[in-house]
Amino acid sequence: MRGLILSGGKGTRLRPITHTSAKQLIPVANKPVLFYGIEALREAGIREIGLVVGETRAEIRQAVGNGSRWDVAVTYIEQEAPLGLAHAVLISEPFLRDEAFIMYLGDNVLRGGVTELVREFESRRPNAQILLARVPNPEQFGVAELDGGRVRSLVEKPREPRSDLALVGVYMFDHQIFKAVREIKPSARGELEITDAIQWLVDHGFDVAPHVVTGWWKDMGRPEDLLEANRMMLDLLEPRIDGSVDAASRVEFKVVIEPEAEILNSTVRGPAIIGQGSIIRNSFIGPFTSVGPGCRIENCEIEHSIVLEGSRILDLGTRIVDSLIGKDVEVTRHHRRPQAYRLMLGDASRVGLL
Repeated sequence: MRGLILSGGKGTRLRPITHTSAKQLIPVANKPVLFYGIEALREAGIREIGLVVGETRAEIRQAVGNGSRWDVAVTYIEQEAPLGLAHAVLISEPFLRDEAFIMYLGDNVLRGGVTELVREFESRRPNAQILLARVPNPEQFGVAELDGGRVRSLVEKPREPRSDLALVGVYMFDHQIFKAVREIKPSARGELEITDAIQWLVDHGFDVAPHVVTGWWKDMGRPEDLLEANRMMLDLLEPRIDGSVDAASRVEFKVVIEPEAEILNSTVRGPAIIGQGSIIRNSFIGPFTSVGPGCRIENCEIEHSIVLEGSRILDLGTRIVDSLIGKDVEVTRHHRRPQAYRLMLGDASRVGLL
């Protein structure tokens, strides 16, 4: 089998972070989301991966390279516009040829990887295998309706869902999917929908096998999804201290402290990760927090948050929680008079003030 990872989305719901960074490269537990997908395919024995890229192609190329760090070969496939998942399949046909393949959305994290799912597909050999998960908000996803263990219908973001089974961003297909994609028409939003292509397979008697995921899965559509995925991945950490922790500090539970990081007169309570070269001084880093490389946090408390590379958080009187802080951000408290909030915010920012 070959692998196809889709990394062309704009990430509009994650702005302003995605104004300057591809959403697939936003780190979860200090690792870009996209890397989890590449690792999952490699662990399943897949060594040839096509990476569909769009506007952020240059940034993704720089981060991923030729794939050699994962012992895979990466081929870049350029999609001129976000014309749908089925369109991404269609333009990838020269790379995929007639081989069966797994398609993985690059902004998804699936605990446990895909190795067993790939083995199941290779053993049973259906024309398609779709992964499903029960969700509380199915109207935001592609939704499947099953009938006695068989797929009856698939609808993309239905107003009135007939089930709570959402399509997880992992699919497996044989070459029949190319026939299906050529037969469907663009949806009302102008995209070739993968749900329509799979429905075509169902309607024409092809074998579409459903697999309901029992573990957790997350797509990175919203900031709260990123924070939840961060929490999930941090909880899998193996504790490791490669930086320095002074005698006045405490490190509790699952904590990773990367090389050259310094913990000074502070408490780091895991699950948490402190990136390379970061300095934590006179502070509390609470559970489910990722601090990227080169950050400085002083006289602060922060928990259940993601702080990206190079940011500084200094001298705050209130604990930061449930926050996503971008690269090279500075958050400080000023004592100048007259006292006032001084803000410089990007598009679609959200700020809660006390």
